[in-house]
Amino acid sequence: MNEKKYPAYRHLTFRIHALRQMFQRKISDSDIRELLGLGVIIEEYPDDVPYPSFLIFGIVNGRPLHVVMAYNNVDREAIVITAYEPDLDSWSENFTRRVS
Repeated sequence: MNEKKYPAYRHLTFRIHALRQMFQRKISDSDIRELLGLGVIIEEYPDDVPYPSFLIFGIVNGRPLHVVMAYNNVDREAIVITAYEPDLDSWSENFTRRVS
């Protein structure tokens, strides 16, 4: 697994879609902040627009979480696109590789 960490950011922004999903899935903004500090990048999407994005995995309070984040290098802004708890139907046992 790639042990690459998410880049340091100055601003953290949550898209409306992300906030709705976080509310439905009981994922707090503090969960996201903790994940950004301890999680690792498991997939990179360098061609996403308007900014490159990443899939980050980490375990927060015993709960495995995935967060898709975009990163604006100019403003050092981290943008939360979506957050969810991965399931074993789609992910490996350690939730770091897709299985389907």
